[in-house]
Amino acid sequence: MVSRVTTVAFQGVEAVDVDVQVHVAPGSPNFTIVGLADKAVGESRERIRAALTASGLALPARRITVNLAPADLPKEGSHYDLPIALCLMAAIGALPADALEGFVVLGELALDGTLSPVAGVLPAAIAANANGKGLICPKASGSEAAWADPDMAILAPLSLIAIANHFKGTQVLSRPIARRSEMDTSLPDLADVKGQETAKRALEICAAGGHNLLMIGPPGAGKSMLAQRLPSILPPLSPRELLEISMVASIAGTLADGKLSDRRPFRAPHHSASMAALVGGGLRARPGEVSMAHNGVLFLDELPEFNPTVLDSLRQPLETGDVVIARANHRVTYPARFQLVAAMNPCRCGHAGTPGFTCRRGDRCAADYQARLSGPLLDRIDLHIEVGAVSAADLQLPRSSETSAVVAERVAQARMRQTERFAALQLPHLRTNADAPSRVIEEIAEPDRSAAQLLRDAADMMRLSARAYHRVLKVARTLADLDGEDRVGRLHVAEALAYRPQTDRMATAA
Repeated sequence: MVSRVTTVAFQGVEAVDVDVQVHVAPGSPNFTIVGLADKAVGESRERIRAALTASGLALPARRITVNLAPADLPKEGSHYDLPIALCLMAAIGALPADALEGFVVLGELALDGTLSPVAGVLPAAIAANANGKGLICPKASGSEAAWADPDMAILAPLSLIAIANHFKGTQVLSRPIARRSEMDTSLPDLADVKGQETAKRALEICAAGGHNLLMIGPPGAGKSMLAQRLPSILPPLSPRELLEISMVASIAGTLADGKLSDRRPFRAPHHSASMAALVGGGLRARPGEVSMAHNGVLFLDELPEFNPTVLDSLRQPLETGDVVIARANHRVTYPARFQLVAAMNPCRCGHAGTPGFTCRRGDRCAADYQARLSGPLLDRIDLHIEVGAVSAADLQLPRSSETSAVVAERVAQARMRQTERFAALQLPHLRTNADAPSRVIEEIAEPDRSAAQLLRDAADMMRLSARAYHRVLKVARTLADLDGEDRVGRLHVAEALAYRPQTDRMATAA
């Protein structure tokens, strides 16, 4: 007789059904797991043996074969412990034969029979609910699974004994409650920044249209301080966005106690980060910083200090909004639609172009330093601004009366106009002007006659690429949305062009 239970394998944020089959037959005592399992799955034999013994059960002195089907799909992780153990308990009569029908099971076993939390419970719960099934998972992950559907059957036991008692009816488990993480709601406020009015304006445009931003300035000018305040003016997460970032966090195993966070991600990796750390990869193809920043902000400080090859790996996710990690035996896709905010010094010594400072290497210092950034990467950044040093007179000014809440209100109104516009065009999947493809942006950001002439002349003079041309239109459309205008005018195009990098800098970087 063969006992069966359903579990999942993860391919990116997608959960694929895996059929766990256990066969107990006469023969020399043996415990074999087949089905392209990795080392963590193979080691589950010893965890299961100890957990069953601690729960008052013993493996029969027979030949036990566990098959994980489909056999050609790689199986990775420790979440196969619980489905194998429950399937084995059903095979030896410790659980009713039909008890596990209609459930997807995942969880890691401790040697004392208790269940430890595992990564990926939320995607597994969503996949199970889509197939009309319930979920059995560790108690520590129960609140995470509860977000999938309020009417979904979810069992979140503490141990193997609790599962057995539930199906016997002696101690029925209650459904876990969905919970949010209790984070400090306060965020750094824009009112703390003194001076830098141009940079604040660029930050507002960046938030309103979902654009990428590069700030260039000397040390201590406030670049990092400005970037840290971007989340305070971004609109709240929509339910769809909350679910998307939570699924990535669940796969990465960063959801503390199964609680979801409603705060937009803000990721700031160190410039020593490898390509696998930034875009994802490694032995098990885990999500990288760009995926952890999905629907949020990826802040790269000291941009030229990153490895140039690592930086160029951002070009594809910046364009498509996802990351594809290809391996010899499988292919994984993670979402990566983020806002890139980068900061850099103008040269190695940091003071090129600053009044009162003279670089010892002259213009060559700035040229060599900025040449570490490729032209194609710079072409994908919508707004380039110079952030000058703050004077002592600026620092002595009183705190600004325009707080993040005031700016966030203008940003929310601009975002609402974009949402309504895309909904009218039957494009509800688009959220910001930065997401719009070239065909759509040409339709919604068609400039008036004088603005079109200005854009044409500037494109020829600045030698804008086709991508840069459309990105100028996207920024101009955002500027018009902030002004409450239906049509893109000459002033909007002029300001958008002012944020493009200078031609000589782009030529040097390329």
